[in-house]
Amino acid sequence: MSADWITDFPAAITVCDQNGTILSMNRKSAEVFSKEGGATLVGKNVLDCHPEPARAKLRALLAGGGPNAYTIEKAGKKKLIYQCPWFQDGAPAGLVELSFEIPFDMPHFVRKG
Repeated sequence: MSADWITDFPAAITVCDQNGTILSMNRKSAEVFSKEGGATLVGKNVLDCHPEPARAKLRALLAGGGPNAYTIEKAGKKKLIYQCPWFQDGAPAGLVELSFEIPFDMPHFVRKG
């Protein structure tokens, strides 16, 4: 299976390398960050896109910490943000951020297993 499914996946997917350089953004990510430059952010540093203390948190994640997950509310929408390192040959190689809308009243289930 090729990675073509990522292009139109309805969640924003942003990938950066170990130094914070943005390597890839799918279409939704470029749309979400259109005011900041959209797809032209590829090649730029993700740290430059964040103020403190978010920048410090990203530095820690880039060093191999994580995952980091939280929800936000913006423009009347609730989103889940999930950031975690990706690995190459067992070593942290950068970060992946997933951002997608979720319902305000999302059900929560406890599964036995």
